[in-house]
Amino acid sequence: MKRSRSQKKATLMAKAEELIEQLLNWDENTPRPTLTQIEDIILEMRKAMGEEMAEVVLEGQEQKAPVPEPACPACGKAMRYKGQRENQVESRLGAIDLERGYYTCPECGQGIFPPGSTTGVLGQELE
Repeated sequence: MKRSRSQKKATLMAKAEELIEQLLNWDENTPRPTLTQIEDIILEMRKAMGEEMAEVVLEGQEQKAPVPEPACPACGKAMRYKGQRENQVESRLGAIDLERGYYTCPECGQGIFPPGSTTGVLGQELE
């Protein structure tokens, strides 16, 4: 179910508050940190916030909807929709957990998570 703007904002604000608390706790417990240590902790937190932001935006996108029977990348046969499953996608922001439609090939058993480059559906590439 697609979440409202206020629900998305609440999720993102909660993550931001969690990261701010972590940073402040780290600051209080790290006497005389070096610039490299400060950069490392901030970069780690920036990555975590970016991953959360991407997940919130992606979860409501049309990519979750089933696509017309994609062709199996292994044998070319029409694949069958098997419902939504969680899939971890490695993005430029880091690992993102997504719930996406899962398809299997009745011929060879191959499984995929389109949409993506394997679907051949223009405008629905996630990768």
